[in-house]
Amino acid sequence: MAINLESALGLHAQGLDLRVERTKILAANLANVETPGYLARDIDFAKVMQGYQASGEVRRDYTQGYRVPQQISADGNTVELEQEQARFAANSMDFQTSLTFLNMKINGIRTAIEGQ
Repeated sequence: MAINLESALGLHAQGLDLRVERTKILAANLANVETPGYLARDIDFAKVMQGYQASGEVRRDYTQGYRVPQQISADGNTVELEQEQARFAANSMDFQTSLTFLNMKINGIRTAIEGQ
């Protein structure tokens, strides 16, 4: 009997990929905190994952949105350092959580294959 890894791992693998992409976006925001006119970007993780779950297909074309700042800056930059750092830290913790769930799934599959 063949094991379908996509169905066995669920959405955890896609969630991990999406967390990596969000990390890149947030890192770019942090790197451009002093760039005049730079517009902070982000993705709506929950919305993209709901789309994965509803359609059953993994797509790499998700929409990046621009963030509206709490306070307008004189140079047009919308990156707010403290908030970006908090989002980056939260995304890192969520990445670690997704990785832990994925490892638990893989260990469960390995245990089932080994018959223990």
